Amino acid sequence: MNGKLIPDEQIWELLYLADWAPTHKITEPWRFIVYPGDKAKAFALEHAELYKNSTSQDNFKQDKYEKILGNGKNVSHIVVTYLKRSLNVDIPEIEEIAAVSAAIENILLGAAALGIAGFWSTGGMTHKKEMKKFLKISDEDTVMGILYFGYADIIHEGKRIIPLSEKIVWNK
Repeated sequence: MNGKLIPDEQIWELLYLADWAPTHKITEPWRFIVYPGDKAKAFALEHAELYKNSTSQDNFKQDKYEKILGNGKNVSHIVVTYLKRSLNVDIPEIEEIAAVSAAIENILLGAAALGIAGFWSTGGMTHKKEMKKFLKISDEDTVMGILYFGYADIIHEGKRIIPLSEKIVWNK
């Protein structure tokens, strides 16, 4: 990413797209914490420090720390996405996970359509209880990922290893 800032209005547009993801019993379990500009860089530093302070010396890896920190370099916005579990509705958790995943996909597709580079990370402290505490979300909630957005001078094409034809059984 090149450090050029995305207008906040475009991030709002992406979150609007997310809000139209399918959701069983209309629980709308997706929630977003947005870190724009300098707040994004501060979040990356805080995330790296959270990893450092929550990891024993035996398990700490300097390269992992630097990767977490580096994820915030030149980004415009970071969007932490989490599942706000609907405790008063009796539906399987997997359906709410699927709904939040669909919301994230809507965001990523919208970003690509706007020429915004983005990636979905589940690394670092994403799935640790310390991250929930840091974000001030409940124990029942699930951090689904950290989305990094910015503009890039070079757009990298995605790749697939397994041909699509090997993933489909087409009954005729």
